[in-house]
Amino acid sequence: MTIRYPNGKLYTPHTSVQKTEKKSKSKDLSFSNRGKTLEDEINEANDYYIKRRLAIIHKKPVPVQIVKVEYPSRSAAVIREAYFRTPSTTDYNGVWNGHYIDFDAKETASKTSFPLKNIHEHQMTHMQQVTEQNGVAFIIVRFSAFERYFIVPYEVLQKAWQAMENGNRKSIPFSTIEEEAYEIPTSYYPRIDYLPIIQQLIVEKCCGFESEEK
Repeated sequence: MTIRYPNGKLYTPHTSVQKTEKKSKSKDLSFSNRGKTLEDEINEANDYYIKRRLAIIHKKPVPVQIVKVEYPSRSAAVIREAYFRTPSTTDYNGVWNGHYIDFDAKETASKTSFPLKNIHEHQMTHMQQVTEQNGVAFIIVRFSAFERYFIVPYEVLQKAWQAMENGNRKSIPFSTIEEEAYEIPTSYYPRIDYLPIIQQLIVEKCCGFESEEK
């Protein structure tokens, strides 16, 4: 099926990028995690939280305008072409203990930095608006070369974005990610239990202090 953005540009699914990146790291993956995308791992964690009534976080549905449909049989319809009605903002949103949570999932094969080209300007605008309403906005980044996961708060992204607009580098160094972002420890199930990090972010935001544990 062909899907296009509102401006007519062809949409390339994230999964195609993730599959390419996995080829270089397949030897480092455990059997239980082999073949899973970052989205799969986040969905697994979200399902875990919902079943245990810890938080309600879902992947956002994306409105699609169907353009071309074929009917190979009377009982079946196949969508051949469609457009996104509006540009997407972020991948996930939800609530924990009365706090609004909004974030995107990103993945990179780079060993040295996170490219800011992976984020769109309208996503930055959206996260800024969420933050202005006292929500918690961030991205979850997987560095596939190391199999390491980080929560990067909007404030860290905004600082790097502003520097890029001022003519500086177009990526966030991995060393900066290690210093200013929050690493998500991996486990058996869910593989990435990111909710405790969100709780830490909210406590720091409400109390006005920064924890030394990252």
